[in-house]
Amino acid sequence: MTEKKKKEMHGIYRTVPRWQDLWFYQKSEVLFQMTFVFCTRFLPKYGDRTVDQMIQAARSGKQNIVEGSEDGKTSTEMEVKLLNT
Repeated sequence: MTEKKKKEMHGIYRTVPRWQDLWFYQKSEVLFQMTFVFCTRFLPKYGDRTVDQMIQAARSGKQNIVEGSEDGKTSTEMEVKLLNT
């Protein structure tokens, strides 16, 4: 893609901050890591669906921030739904 084409495309989309720099993404990353360590250290590895649900919920929260930030470039409605801002 040429530089001219990139500049034209850049003007179409709304500018949003990088999701890695968002305060609440950084907090969700820490929360995911803490949840994972807690589950692997203190809860049984097999036979308990709760462990899988806890880890998946923490991962989903983090992923929703990424998706909401990316979708926010084209759809403010989707950004608000995923980020709940």
